[in-house]
Amino acid sequence: MGVLLTLHVLGAILFVGNIVTAAFWQTMADVGGNPAAIHQASKFVMKADWAFTLPGLALLVVTGGLMAERGGYSMGGWNWLTLSLALFALTGILWAAFLIPLQRKMIRLSADAVHSGVIPAAYRQVSRNWAIFGSVATLLPVANLILMVIKPVI
Repeated sequence: MGVLLTLHVLGAILFVGNIVTAAFWQTMADVGGNPAAIHQASKFVMKADWAFTLPGLALLVVTGGLMAERGGYSMGGWNWLTLSLALFALTGILWAAFLIPLQRKMIRLSADAVHSGVIPAAYRQVSRNWAIFGSVATLLPVANLILMVIKPVI
């Protein structure tokens, strides 16, 4: 279990760490207001998701499933593990349904802003929506971390 747990923790670090770091850099670029910096940050947030968030996700799913099986944890009924899986699934739904499309719009709109020198209102709205959905998609994995550590009786 030691190797699995180590890989699981590494997955959590990659997954949650990248989510928080990407949000920080995108927010700092937006606050700065420089179209080139905003565009660069928007592109790198998407690249970082592929480089860190997805591998972290894969590590979490594979190692979590193996540890649950080997540890004899029940996947039936309502318990801390099934609640955690539901929150994890909700995070994935938010990411796929909202965050990826919003990130793509941010990249497109910020590219236009680089050429015009003006950040359009449409970018600001998309960025605001990204921040809202992104905040929820960040808090859910944090709740998962808490569930994984304390394993409450539900």
